[in-house]
Amino acid sequence: MAGITNTAFRRLCQDYGGGLYVAEMVTSRALVEENPTSWRLASHHPSEQIRSVQLYGVDPKTIGQAVEMLLERDRADHIDLNFGCPVPKVTRKGGGAALPWKEDLFEAIVKQAVKSAGDIPVTVKMRKGIDDDHLTFLDAGKAARDAGVSAIALHGRTAVQYYSGKADWQAIAELRESLPDVQVLGNGDIWSAADAVEMMKQTGVDGIVVGRGCLGRPWLFRDLEQAIDQYLENPAADIRVDKVQPDLGGVISAFRKHAELLVEFFENEDHACRDIRKHVAWYFKGYPVGGELRSELARVESIAQMDEILSKLEPELPYPGEEAEGPRGRQGNAKKKCVLPENWLDSRKLNEQHSHELLEAELSVSGG
Repeated sequence: MAGITNTAFRRLCQDYGGGLYVAEMVTSRALVEENPTSWRLASHHPSEQIRSVQLYGVDPKTIGQAVEMLLERDRADHIDLNFGCPVPKVTRKGGGAALPWKEDLFEAIVKQAVKSAGDIPVTVKMRKGIDDDHLTFLDAGKAARDAGVSAIALHGRTAVQYYSGKADWQAIAELRESLPDVQVLGNGDIWSAADAVEMMKQTGVDGIVVGRGCLGRPWLFRDLEQAIDQYLENPAADIRVDKVQPDLGGVISAFRKHAELLVEFFENEDHACRDIRKHVAWYFKGYPVGGELRSELARVESIAQMDEILSKLEPELPYPGEEAEGPRGRQGNAKKKCVLPENWLDSRKLNEQHSHELLEAELSVSGG
């Protein structure tokens, strides 16, 4: 997740449980153009045993160059290609979730990434399609499999849905059934370990992808690890998870450590404090922390000031139950339509006009 899954947050999450923690998205053009911010985003701490980098791109050649550079510099053990971004500034140029509509371009990008990666596994993340009348996930899934990817992750929403409504797990099951010879992962509305197990039961996927569900809840991965291990050992058995239910002191501790890791990552306390502000609402969701203290934390300027504010809280306050659970992060309403280049939907093949527009869909910046 852009702006979230930097190495600081990944390190915090892996302290709680196992899993494959993927770096926030970087654009292939930014790496090729030696953008220092993007190369920082693609960095990993020595404690991260599997270094996963998520790439976004619209040009096969540039994607290939970026993959080669990552491997030449020994910066990645896994490449994940992102075709799921529904943001209008990206789709209006044909990028993100709009790109798989152009079958030839999608296939060329994935093939080139796999070729450049050699023995390094490449995975693909995508959405159902542009809208319900322009679905791409089955065609794109088959093309990705034929190109040699190791796994395909499907977010059960279209670009038009953005993050609204419920994820379509039936579409994930349909993709799983249509691709029995490659790993398929499910994404969308995994807010708890119970959700993860239920998705696996309903869809038959090999694993799940968590995004917004872990915001302010790095301990979710401990629950997920327990639940999925039990499910894989005996799918028919009742799953019993010793669910992490932190008191306010536990949340304070995780929040404080997150800030410390951000200072180390950014090598700048001011930058770290500005970054941690957006996490305040997620960490303290449901806990009886007054609006004034929340507001102070959301304006924090130093670790010392943070400690002073946190000292005003009552760490012995218990886990609040359901109030701390459920959806977090971006939601909002579905869009009336997906903003696309003119005549984008007229053909599944890329033409010269759209090729020029696509160049603007991949800015030489990353993280969003």
